[in-house]
Amino acid sequence: MEIWQSIVLGVIEGVTEFLPVSSTGHLVVAQQFMGIGTFSKTDKAAADAFAICIQGGAIVAVLGLYWNRVVQLMRGLMGKDSEGLKLVFMILAGFLPAMVIGVLLNDWIKEHLFHNLPICIAWVIGGIGILAVSAWRKRNPAPAGGKELAEMTLKMAVIIGLLQCVAMCPGTSRSLMTICGGLLVGLSVRAAVEFSFLLGVLTLTAATAKDAVDKVKGLDPAYDAMFGGLKLMLHEFGAANLVVGSLAAMISAAISVKWLVSYLQRHGLAVFGYYRIAVGALVAILILIQVFPG
Repeated sequence: MEIWQSIVLGVIEGVTEFLPVSSTGHLVVAQQFMGIGTFSKTDKAAADAFAICIQGGAIVAVLGLYWNRVVQLMRGLMGKDSEGLKLVFMILAGFLPAMVIGVLLNDWIKEHLFHNLPICIAWVIGGIGILAVSAWRKRNPAPAGGKELAEMTLKMAVIIGLLQCVAMCPGTSRSLMTICGGLLVGLSVRAAVEFSFLLGVLTLTAATAKDAVDKVKGLDPAYDAMFGGLKLMLHEFGAANLVVGSLAAMISAAISVKWLVSYLQRHGLAVFGYYRIAVGALVAILILIQVFPG
């Protein structure tokens, strides 16, 4: 991997991670377009680990932008802020379904769904889903704009968490499922977006740590041990690419998140539905004319 490629992948990760368009889908297609992860099973495993680990940059961006909320969560854990403690429990309740299902299905999903055709299908279905939710919101506007985070209930958090599990299928988008889930259970746009970001910090941190720490089986025995994913990625691509990719993800995520919050409050989700359908159709055409493998 060249430095410019790690920058491109970092920017793609940062821009798309918190938009409802699927960062994983974009990264898988971009890697194949640049010939990354296409030479061998070892190269593919390293590329998958790289795509997940540069999420660290996007996580740092959200922590910085929502630092006051992070401080409130920490004060809650120390027993100094009851609202902060409640939000901690809401985030944990939202994370629990993904933790359980992720442990059970992670390997199967990577083996069967990390391919272009399933991603195209998920893009299109997700796009149709966004348009359906947008239409439903217009017909059923939330009272007074919806509830804020302080009004969340455990049931609302669990429903959002269950919907987040659907996003384990690449091309679906974690942000899509959690933001739409928040809107469907009655949160305001601002609260749904913020909860999606905060839940994403925990979920993405866990996914990044898991891929870095996990063993990589079926390849060189050197990677079939703790931190096998990190060792494999560093061996194949080097530390410089990981650092540069993460920095690019951090900067682009900060810009993307600030833009998204402002945009959604004024315009809603519909444009992302049209975008997903267009991208899914385009990549499907490229598969049909054999530019991309299915």
